[in-house]
Amino acid sequence: MFVSHNDSLDWKDLTAKEITKRVTDKAAPGGIVLFHNAALHTPEALPEIIEKLQEDGYCFVPISELILTENYAIDHTGKQYSVS
Repeated sequence: MFVSHNDSLDWKDLTAKEITKRVTDKAAPGGIVLFHNAALHTPEALPEIIEKLQEDGYCFVPISELILTENYAIDHTGKQYSVS
């Protein structure tokens, strides 16, 4: 298992449509999507993002279920993976 990240780039004031496309196009199993607190269009984009990802078979879990705490390494791209 490895954990990848997906930066929404919502802080760049992308439109809700652009945020949605970026996040859903880059979705991957075990992925973590980064959003920012004060991003202008994120609240508008989230319902469609959640709906699309659920339609694609993704589910949402606490980050504690994704991050490895033992027997792991992190590669040069920042991805965490199990070494056991």
